[in-house]
Amino acid sequence: MAGHSHWAKIKRAKGANDAKRGKIWSKIARKIIIAARGGGGDPRDNLNLRYVIEEARAANMPRDTIEKAVAKGTGELGGENYEACTYEGYAPGGVAIMIDVLTNNRARTPPELRTIFEKHGGTLSASGSVAFQFNKRGIVTISCEGVNEEKLMDLALAAGAEDVVAEGEVFEITTLPNQLHRVKDALAAAKLTIEAAEITYIPLSTVPLDAEKSRNLLKLIEALEDNDDVQSASHNAQTPQDVTV
Repeated sequence: MAGHSHWAKIKRAKGANDAKRGKIWSKIARKIIIAARGGGGDPRDNLNLRYVIEEARAANMPRDTIEKAVAKGTGELGGENYEACTYEGYAPGGVAIMIDVLTNNRARTPPELRTIFEKHGGTLSASGSVAFQFNKRGIVTISCEGVNEEKLMDLALAAGAEDVVAEGEVFEITTLPNQLHRVKDALAAAKLTIEAAEITYIPLSTVPLDAEKSRNLLKLIEALEDNDDVQSASHNAQTPQDVTV
């Protein structure tokens, strides 16, 4: 969990001041298109779309941009065909990386990812070479401020969560992927401040890195997530808490 928690903290800090907001909106728009294509354009009837729209609003995505993405997903503005893919790789030091992608061109994405890995001393590897080192889980992150840990634990477990862990200034609630939205709704109904909710990869074990190798790893993760097709990148490194890119 340490590797995930540290990178999640960095992402939260970046999110507040990120100058590349347009790129973030573009990535969310792809998720909206996928959700609308799979379940229709009405968030009242399409739970996946509802949650992606909530994510878009949390990122201050303009309403008309959200509506255009929904219309593209339903085919009203001409369909855009994105598909979800997962890629796997290794960073220097034997750190495993899982990458979730939404792409409209599967011939383009692997060479781009391979170039990013090679530039940072890593390798894009074959399917299945990394995945066995992770469990896919939902993570809901909420602020610790004013929250009683015991009451939070009772609430989260009753809603279907697996675990609640304090990580510095936040609590991380772990769920099975199909329970993420149920747990998130229960926490929101209790008026708790949700900082993030995502499905990610939790490492079964971690690889400890020193400060220099940690900075190099985080540069690789940042480069991967800067790619238009990449939605998220998860790793199994344990990095010092004070390391930043």
